[in-house]
Amino acid sequence: MQQAEAGEKEAAVDVRFTDLPDALIACRVPQDLFAEGGLKASFESLFRSFDPEVQFQYFRSFRRVRISFSDALAAAEARLRLHKTDFRGREMRLYFAQSVHIGSPRLEPPKPDKQFLISPPASPPVGWRQSEDATPVINYDLLCAISKLGPGEKYELHTATPTTPSVVVHVCDDEHGDSSTPDDSDQDEKSRPPRPKIVQTRRPDFTPSPVQQ
Repeated sequence: MQQAEAGEKEAAVDVRFTDLPDALIACRVPQDLFAEGGLKASFESLFRSFDPEVQFQYFRSFRRVRISFSDALAAAEARLRLHKTDFRGREMRLYFAQSVHIGSPRLEPPKPDKQFLISPPASPPVGWRQSEDATPVINYDLLCAISKLGPGEKYELHTATPTTPSVVVHVCDDEHGDSSTPDDSDQDEKSRPPRPKIVQTRRPDFTPSPVQQ
């Protein structure tokens, strides 16, 4: 029974330390740390006492240093001992480097949920159907009333209200002054005025230039 309990405790400890991150991020480090080799050696010696195989990655633009340990236990112990300690006159801050993987550890592109909003759309969404054009509404009464109008007459389409004006259609008078509109056959029989001839621009005379010898 004692061996079984000891095995369960070891398994629980392995799971617990495996879930913890095995890297630290050092913040508020001196700016000279990224240029001087001796200062780097003294900085790295602080963490090599916890893990001889520790690795360092320096990010000068962010003034950060990533310290990667071989296991999470060494990272936790180094953070417990060195967090908020003084290093060359500055208080060093250490934080665990969190790495969250959802589904796949690789960076996946976002789902194209709103891709159909791009103009032109790459592909319509699932279940999308093109809407059919509505049947046009034809007001036959209006067309009949307009067809009966003669030159100079008017037809009120919309009666005026206290807030909106009236809409009235005025039929233009005939150019010849008569109220009868000629048919197409009459127009064909009448002599049409000749079309004006387009006079092209005359090209200037060509004068050959003397050949120089």
